[in-house]
Order: sequence, then C-alpha cells, then structure tokens
Amino acid sequence: MNQPLNDDALDVLFRKARTHRAWLDQPVSDEILHQIYELMKLGPTSANCSPARIVFLRTPEAKQRLLPALSPGNVGKTMSAPVTAIVAYDLKFYEKLTKLSPHNPGMRDIFANMPDVAEHAFRNGSLQGGYLILAARAVGLDCGPMSGFDNAKVDQEFFSGGVQIRSNFLCNLGYGDPSKLLPRAPRLDFDEVCQLL
Repeated sequence: MNQPLNDDALDVLFRKARTHRAWLDQPVSDEILHQIYELMKLGPTSANCSPARIVFLRTPEAKQRLLPALSPGNVGKTMSAPVTAIVAYDLKFYEKLTKLSPHNPGMRDIFANMPDVAEHAFRNGSLQGGYLILAARAVGLDCGPMSGFDNAKVDQEFFSGGVQIRSNFLCNLGYGDPSKLLPRAPRLDFDEVCQLL
C-alpha cells in the first residue's frame, strides 16, 4: 500500500504540473468534477472536520456573476477557463461532525464552543483546497489557483454575505494551453526553507 509513486505520477502531480492562465476550448464534464471531489474529500483534516465548500462555475451565466469581484488581471483567464472553482470554508462545519466523526460524538460541541473556530475552518479548508488541486491534476486537468478577487463580493453573491460560508481562493480548471506557459519560476532550496533538528 505505501509504495512510492512512480516518476510519471510525480511528474503529473508536481514536477511537470504548472499553473495555467490560458485555456484550450475543451469542456470539463460534470463527471470529472465529481471525480475530483471524491478524491479530495479523502485528504486528512483535523477530526475529519472537512470544512471546505466548493462552487463549480461552469456556465457563462455563473461566470458573469463572478465577474464584478475579479481583479482586472484575472478577468481574461477566469472567463476563458472551462470551470472556476470557488474554494470556500464553512464556519459551522461542526454541524456535520455527527456524520463525519461518529466515533467521537463530543467533537461537535468542542468545535462549536472553540473561540478560534474561524481560524480552524480556514486552515482545514485551505488544506482541502490543496487536495482539490492535486485531485484535479490526478484526473488529467490543469489548474490555475489565484487570489486577486474581492472576497466580500464573492461571499455576498454566492454565500449569503459570508455569514456562514466564506470564500478562500479561486481555482480555474480545464485543459491548459501549453504554448502560453512562461518558464517555471524559481523555487527556494531545501536549506532556505527547512531545518533538520
């Protein structure tokens, strides 16, 4: 079970995967979006809290609702992407814990009374957003995750003002146009980031 992935799989997930900003005119099926969720939901979160909430914008009408919240530099790449996922997090994720953590029935009350519950939801929802990116790559899609939008406008339009659910980031999904990729930007070396104690 715990065998390392082969080089081809590592290339798909990391080494040859890129952030795309230009997209081929090729649709993404609802079936693929379901596959992405079925994979991403298996990634670990604290107490299996699973606070991420995803809205997949697939139609021109849905994209028009997003348009007023986008920064000018993100309009073209978002409007041309086959799908834009709004990756959000639920501040009342704990209401689902009776289903998600049946072996520990007290978890719902613990999280409901936690003073930093919003931070907890944001952190674990961000983890799940990362899993979404890896899952999308694993099923053959390219991704373009981004900030550069007005969270309050997105929350007002899609999440009743962000009272319970708040947007985190956007992720364009589809089949990227490799001819429009820039050279890969540098990354920090191990010794610049990591310590071995």
